[in-house]
Amino acid sequence: MDIENQALADGHGPNISQAFTINGQPGDLYNCSFGTYKLKVVQGKTYLLRIINVALYSELFFKIANHTMTVVAVDACYTNPMVTDVMVISPGQTIDVLLTADQPLASYYMAAHYYDSLGSAYDATTTTAIITYENAKPSTPLMPNLPAVNDTSAAFKFFSSLTSLVNGPHWAPVPLKIDEEMFLTEGLGLVPCGANNTCGAPLGLQFAASMNNESFELPTKLSMLEASYYNLTAGIYTTDFPKYPPMVFDYTNITNILNKALVMTSRSTKVTKLKYNSTVEIVFQNTALVGEQSHPIHLHGYNFYVLAQGFGNYDPIIGPKMFNLVNPQKRNTVAVPVAGWTVIRFTANNPGYILMNHCATTAEGEAIALALMDCLTDSQVQYSSALKFGH
Repeated sequence: MDIENQALADGHGPNISQAFTINGQPGDLYNCSFGTYKLKVVQGKTYLLRIINVALYSELFFKIANHTMTVVAVDACYTNPMVTDVMVISPGQTIDVLLTADQPLASYYMAAHYYDSLGSAYDATTTTAIITYENAKPSTPLMPNLPAVNDTSAAFKFFSSLTSLVNGPHWAPVPLKIDEEMFLTEGLGLVPCGANNTCGAPLGLQFAASMNNESFELPTKLSMLEASYYNLTAGIYTTDFPKYPPMVFDYTNITNILNKALVMTSRSTKVTKLKYNSTVEIVFQNTALVGEQSHPIHLHGYNFYVLAQGFGNYDPIIGPKMFNLVNPQKRNTVAVPVAGWTVIRFTANNPGYILMNHCATTAEGEAIALALMDCLTDSQVQYSSALKFGH
């Protein structure tokens, strides 16, 4: 809370963390009094590791020395088994992997460090945990060779290679008839500081998470659910959230960085009303207005199909030809590629006021709420800077 309050007061993002952790322990590479998480395994056995990124805003590369992992689920949705030696995980995402203890009796580091797609200041440390084979002689753990922190190609390869396990538990075909379409530019924008304040964001302004130049803020007088129930919506929220950006421009062109005609964002409490059981398709278009960055987007209360991902500006002619309508991955959090786009599709069958937000602190703010049948949960997800897993 202190970090969040300071970020709000200063108008910039949260301070850079001093360490990452695995199950609450930073590991051997830090000069501190905390410890290292250790996992003992038996040679020949296979372990299910459930991994979740609970970092505040850091995407993380994760790797285990001399071992491969088989991804079998993401965000609790089954995938076709995918063998990989490295993965990237965004804030709020979960990944289930099978790890087979098939290496010589020894100790091996699992390690994670930042995936930096922005090129700004970041936590350059690496957290570690140790896998030790039963009956192994004491030895220095082997260290994995993690990707470079700016290896966007490695991140995109992992994210875009996942597919769903068709006919597996809870599988349902992709709905083909689209009832609602939205095109959302998303990223960071800027808002004015309070009276007589100079904030720490560029141009002396304050950061605000932005979708179509709107930055969602919770009402202070009455919850949106109560306002809807008692038909007292006036002064609480409006239903005019824009389904398309207010201005069409070259979204990923870095010459538009800090272009004040485009980057200014409004604080508002706006929602989009969706008809119950309608099929909704959303194009998330990253922008370069405050630098090029990968943005995790989370939809509360839903899983959605990730139909396609790519770089540059979304092309409405070429894009649909890239759609995977057979076995697309299902998620509830997706990382929109740096200077790129992602298309998702879901069925609006969970009534409520559902937040769809950047994985960001309230210093940057939420970006949008989707209204489904006039009910709301105005909860908010916050994450600490850590990586957790169980087995």
